[in-house]
Amino acid sequence: MIKDYDADKSLRKAYDFCILGAGPAGITLALRLATAGWSVALLEGGGREYTPRSQALYKCTSTGLELYPGEARLRYLGGTSNHWMGRCRPFTASDFAVPPPVDMPGWPIPYAEVERYLPGAMEIVDLPQGAEFRAVNAGLNGGDFDADRFLLSPPTRFAQKYATALNETPGLDVFINCNCVDLLFDQAAGQLKAVQVSDYDGKRQPVTARNYILAMGAIENARQLLNSQSLVQAGVVHKDGLVGRCFMEHLNIDMGTFVLRSGEDTEPRQYFTTDAFVAEYHAGKGNVLASVLADVRTYGRTAEVKYFLENLACEMGVASKIEFVAKFSCPGDGVISTLIEQFPNVQSRISLLDEQDDLGVAKVNVNWVLSASDRHTIKCIGSELAKQFAEMGLGFVKLNDYVYDTSLPLRLSPHAHHMGTTRMAANAKDGVVDTNCKVFGIENLYVAGSSVFATGGASNPTMPLLQFALRLADHLNEKMRAAKAVA
Repeated sequence: MIKDYDADKSLRKAYDFCILGAGPAGITLALRLATAGWSVALLEGGGREYTPRSQALYKCTSTGLELYPGEARLRYLGGTSNHWMGRCRPFTASDFAVPPPVDMPGWPIPYAEVERYLPGAMEIVDLPQGAEFRAVNAGLNGGDFDADRFLLSPPTRFAQKYATALNETPGLDVFINCNCVDLLFDQAAGQLKAVQVSDYDGKRQPVTARNYILAMGAIENARQLLNSQSLVQAGVVHKDGLVGRCFMEHLNIDMGTFVLRSGEDTEPRQYFTTDAFVAEYHAGKGNVLASVLADVRTYGRTAEVKYFLENLACEMGVASKIEFVAKFSCPGDGVISTLIEQFPNVQSRISLLDEQDDLGVAKVNVNWVLSASDRHTIKCIGSELAKQFAEMGLGFVKLNDYVYDTSLPLRLSPHAHHMGTTRMAANAKDGVVDTNCKVFGIENLYVAGSSVFATGGASNPTMPLLQFALRLADHLNEKMRAAKAVA
């Protein structure tokens, strides 16, 4: 049943599971675990709808690249599924098999561990079973760019779709306006003994459970761990550790503009880097969207420009074309945007501020920075795309100078795909959670959502994080059944 914690504080004495955060991952886990017969408390800090009071608790500062961290998240039932656009593309085997070209490891598990949960994740977001992730256009010659393949969810709004299940599933208590303000660690037992929750008037009480799951998003998951004084005092979390580090986003780069060859189809074209491209250039993955803003009419100066380009293409070699597309200064037909992988980087991080929010939780700063390897990826994707457009006779690309000159400041915007602050690793030296999403050093605390991503790939994270949530639900069910059998 969904209860408003501001008015009804009738929590049970203890639960099997306490899940903090009712976005896609939290709702998925709560329903799976409760359906399996366990008692579950699903605690959401926001209400049923957006309110400024709740959203204000997400307010934080930002350094490095501009991120808009407060505005990109939604703090109410359903989380960011309330403004998700529905684009779905799964990870592929190479995301797990190829380590990033930086001083951090990749995934400690094989792709098969999450691949088997793809049908379940597709069902959750209302994608037809067996549907092919389809391409909207052909790929480019040369083997570097295949057509992007994806499906669109309606999109699924989790609070609306699962409203009846959240209200009626036996064993499940859902509390809205119930804010986590502390994680209480028992060092002797090596476990969380409770989480402290608060209403908006500052009235606090502990919630106890056998197991706890953070499912509050990449910024908030890290914030709660860093904010816990009992975890800091026990040495499980410390300011120089990996909690909050390796924050990743997908990079939306303003690559430049392009002029289509006369007669070419003006429908948007979407490309995705191939595994061969990643191997050849030691670069990251990326989606590229070439969109025509308006048809350029073939008379006057525009006709002369297109005639000039078509003739020049016949006379130039590849090297000259690349020099040309980099310096071409005439206006184009369309723009090129991207969704590019960012590699894990310990300097890209969440850290606590001295200031606290209205409920007494330390505020955070998000320092979003890129590495030289990220700039290399951007340069390779831009230059190779321009080269292949010209070689295929599709048109000419004018790259912005910061794409190929990595000494210049980059112009980009975030995609609101927050990942990596509690990354999965084989050991505590390289990450925050183990291969089962359990926090290192705490026997009963788990993390769900894209904060566990060791690498981000170039896929929208909602469907992959659901695959991980289903995997975690299976692991926790097995753990509980084994404990029950022993008892």
